[in-house]
Amino acid sequence: MTLYIVLFVILVFVLWFAGTFNSLVKKKNRGKEAWADIDVQLKRRYNLIPNLVQTVKGYATHERELFQKVTEARAKAMGAQEMKEKAQAENMLTNTLKSLFAVAENYPDLKASQNFLELQKELRDTEDKIQAARRFYNSNVRDLNIKIESVPSNVVAKIFNFKKMELFEIEEAAARETPKVKF
Repeated sequence: MTLYIVLFVILVFVLWFAGTFNSLVKKKNRGKEAWADIDVQLKRRYNLIPNLVQTVKGYATHERELFQKVTEARAKAMGAQEMKEKAQAENMLTNTLKSLFAVAENYPDLKASQNFLELQKELRDTEDKIQAARRFYNSNVRDLNIKIESVPSNVVAKIFNFKKMELFEIEEAAARETPKVKF
C-alpha cells in the first residue's frame, strides 16, 4: 500500500512538472508569435515611409533636413535589435513622422493629393495595428513573466533556464500623442 502511495505522489509530481514545463513553453512561444505580429506591422510601416517622403518631397522640396531625419529614424528603427533599443528607435521615428505631417500642413496642394491621402490612411491603419499588436505582445509577455516568477513554477523555469521577456513599451509622451495624420 505504501508503494502505491509513493508511486501516486511521484506520478502527480511528474504530471505537475510536465504540465508546468509545457505551460512555460506555450507562453514563451505565444510571446514570440506576438512579437512576430508587431514585426510584420513595423515592416509595413517602414515600407510606407519612403513613399510618404517621396510624395511630400514633391511639394516641399526645401525641407531636406526633415527628410533626412525621417530616413535616418527609419533606418535606425529597422536596424534595432534589442527590445529597449527598438522601442527608443520607434519613438524617434514616430516623432519624425509627426514633424513630417506638421510640415505637410503648410502645403494645401499636398493635403489635397489623393496619393498623400491614401498613404496617410495606410499609415494611420498601420499605427492602429501596431498598437493592437503591442498590447497583445505585452499581455503574453506579462503572462510568461508572471509564470516564471511565481512559486512553484519558478523552479521549473529555473531548471530549464526560461528567461523573462521584455515588454515593448513606448515613451509616456509618445503614448499620449499618437501620430495625428488627419488633415
